[in-house]
Amino acid sequence: MNYKSLILFFLIFLVSCEQNTRKITYQKTFDKYSNRGFTLVYSDELFKNKEVNKKIDERSLEILSNKLNKDTPVKITNLLNGKYVLAKVGKKSKFPSFYNSVISERIASEIEIDIMQPYIEIITVSSNGVFVAGKVKMFKEEEQVADKAPVENISIQNIGASTTSKKEDKSQKKVTYKFNYIIKLADLFFEDSADLLKKRLIDEHNIKEIKINKVSKNLYRVYKGPYTNLESLKKDFIELEQLNFDNIEIIKT
Repeated sequence: MNYKSLILFFLIFLVSCEQNTRKITYQKTFDKYSNRGFTLVYSDELFKNKEVNKKIDERSLEILSNKLNKDTPVKITNLLNGKYVLAKVGKKSKFPSFYNSVISERIASEIEIDIMQPYIEIITVSSNGVFVAGKVKMFKEEEQVADKAPVENISIQNIGASTTSKKEDKSQKKVTYKFNYIIKLADLFFEDSADLLKKRLIDEHNIKEIKINKVSKNLYRVYKGPYTNLESLKKDFIELEQLNFDNIEIIKT
C-alpha cells in the first residue's frame, strides 16, 4: 500500500472547559514508527546558529523530524513523568543527529520537559486508534483558538495521573531523575544473531564494551552503556549512528 498517497482526515473536537476526558479519533494509516531518545526544545538562537534549519512558532503543536513525513500525526510522551501530547510533523529538517526531534516551547511546557533530561518517546498515530486526553488543542483549526488563550489554560490530562491542581503542583519540590541510559542498537530474536552482531562491531568497527541482554525468551538486546553523563552518551551515540542501524534508541535504565 502506498501510504503517501492516502489523504489524512482528522475529526477535531472543540475543547470543553470541563476537566472530563474526551476521545480524539483519526482516520488514516501511516508507516509505524516509534523512537525513544532526547528531544531538542526549539529556540530562535538554535535557528540563528544554524543548528536547526526550520523555525517553529513557540505555540505550535508541530515537531521537526528527519525520519517522518510532513503532517504525520504523532504522540509525544515525556518518559520521565508519563505526560503526553498529540502533535503533527512539520517539514523535514536538519538538526543535530543526537536528537530524535525538535519540539516547540509549548509542547515542552505541556509535558513538563526537564531540560537536563529531555527524554521522550515518539509514536506515530496509526489508523482506527483512539487516545484519551483532557483539554487538548491540535492542528490548524484548534491552533487558531489556542493562540488566543494563555498557555497555562491548556493542559493534557494524563491517564491514571493524580488530579492535583496546578497551584498544588507549584508548591511541590521539583523531581530530579537519575541520569542512567543505554544505547540500544538492535533487538534480535536469536542469541546467535546477537552474538554475531556484537562480534562484528568489535572486530570490524573497533566498538568496545558492546553488551547483550536477554530481554525475554525470544528477544536479545544488543546495546552499549550504561551512561551516567550526557557528554559520553552523545559522543558514542553519534559514532554508532554512522553505522546506519535502522533505529538506534536511547533507553533509560
